[in-house]
Amino acid sequence: TLRKPISQSSMADWASKNLNMHTQGIFRRRISISNMLSWNGGSIKKPMLITSNRTIKKEACEMFKLVQSYMGDRQTRMDRNHVALVTVTKCWSMQGLRDELYIQLIRQTTDNTCYQSLAWGWELMAISLAFFSPSPKFQSYLEGYIYRHLDSDENIAQRIKELVDLKNKKITKSRKKRKQNTEDEGLPVSTYAKYCYRKLQKVAITGGKKGLRKPTVEEIMHARNAILTPSLFGSSLEEIMLRQQDMYPGNKLPWVQTQLSQQVLALGGEQTEGIFRIPGDIDEVNALKLQVDQWRIPSSLSDPNIPASLLKLWYRELEEPVIPQQFYKECISNYENPDAAVAVVQLLPELNRLVLCYLIHFLQIFAQPSNVGRTKMDVNNLAMVMAPNCLRCQSDDPRVIFENTRKEMSFLRMLIVHLDTSFIKGLV
Repeated sequence: TLRKPISQSSMADWASKNLNMHTQGIFRRRISISNMLSWNGGSIKKPMLITSNRTIKKEACEMFKLVQSYMGDRQTRMDRNHVALVTVTKCWSMQGLRDELYIQLIRQTTDNTCYQSLAWGWELMAISLAFFSPSPKFQSYLEGYIYRHLDSDENIAQRIKELVDLKNKKITKSRKKRKQNTEDEGLPVSTYAKYCYRKLQKVAITGGKKGLRKPTVEEIMHARNAILTPSLFGSSLEEIMLRQQDMYPGNKLPWVQTQLSQQVLALGGEQTEGIFRIPGDIDEVNALKLQVDQWRIPSSLSDPNIPASLLKLWYRELEEPVIPQQFYKECISNYENPDAAVAVVQLLPELNRLVLCYLIHFLQIFAQPSNVGRTKMDVNNLAMVMAPNCLRCQSDDPRVIFENTRKEMSFLRMLIVHLDTSFIKGLV
């Protein structure tokens, strides 16, 4: 559900306090906020946002050129993937540049008379959100901007026409015209906006790309493709099943769930000390995630902690948890009652029930005494590491979260001990 973010007047107030007001002409007149936040074909001499950091001041001006290059408004020898890579890597490495990039993209996608340039600007925003979030103080501003474009396609086409007509009246024959059109040379802006809105909500909670390895071209391309082809991570169970319909039409369970689970077992995970508790190398987990999103499981895997970490991430990032939100209260009310806990499972939608039963069946393998002796992960430990990936507390109150965490863990423990999952054997 989309919540309405801050109003336009609040956004104007935010801009007046945070924008680094630019000047122009020999008299150095201050540029108005509306001009500061409208498409600019030239370069900038200082950052868009107020900063005292010298490195940020220098890098911000260079980054503006990269943004223009990606959008096709400035010539460059680099292809667009590498322009995006350089831009994203700068911001990924230097936190102070992130808000600056987003405000530059807001500027270059406002009153832009070239639809292709506009689409590429939104595309770069979508790619960037795959790697890092804006700062908490800037998030509401960016959210407000994106929100205004969720159903804006007709308004944008009309606005481009008005601006082009206005410019054509003013332009002299001797000056070169910038390529202008209202044709659909990319996805509708609303498509990018809806994707960016959902991505912003997620990245603000989960954070961006983790690990020590810098972003790669493959990750840039993957982030771009995700705009039209939803990832197997962060989508709903229904979307994932719909995506795999062509490749695995007979499967009743998500391919990603069964494949990663089988990989953990194939690599001896049930005999590995600290499995699910000890995280796999984050860069290797990221690399495997890219492969899995292309329906591939590499044969070079050797550490069961890698697929185990990615499997936990898959459950955690589902758009709606395996146990949907409307069943949450019932779960934590029956955390000590085995029969009632099992009864909740039978009430779940069919797909959720199958996915949960597969997970419980998988965990029951690890809960066997012969395996616990090696993994040091008994039923309590398994419930502790997996409960947050299946149930999500909606409260912001730390006391409620703390109390519910114990109940969530106990509920999952009840299922591991008491739920009959024998029917899952052989199901894919």
